[in-house]
Amino acid sequence: MKFIFDNWMIMSVALASGAMLFWPVLKGANGGSLTATGAVQLINREKAVVIDICETTEFAAGHIVGAKNIPLGQLEEKLPAAVKNKALPLILVCQSGARSKRAVAIAHKLGYAQAQSLAGGLGGWRAASLPLEKS
Repeated sequence: MKFIFDNWMIMSVALASGAMLFWPVLKGANGGSLTATGAVQLINREKAVVIDICETTEFAAGHIVGAKNIPLGQLEEKLPAAVKNKALPLILVCQSGARSKRAVAIAHKLGYAQAQSLAGGLGGWRAASLPLEKS
């Protein structure tokens, strides 16, 4: 105990660095981010809807089979017409996963409580060797 009191600065740095290392684990658990395997399970078991928020040219170059294309800028106005059942799981996808995290916030605001972002975007999907289609 004397060591802790004598070296309180070192102990506080150790605790802070440990907390910073553990933070991504906590954030990943609740951050709405979904692995490619988890996405496939949601699609197959719970009939999840895949919304690709890439621009139309990116979407045409390659997208998840059965995905609907709604660019991020139009998501707020077009999502309610594309997915009427707000109880269905929603998987939002972009090229890298960065834009889809913003799209999750928009979907939650619109009432889609089960909206999630695909971790790594289409890059993560490709890394899991899952199929893409071109249009």
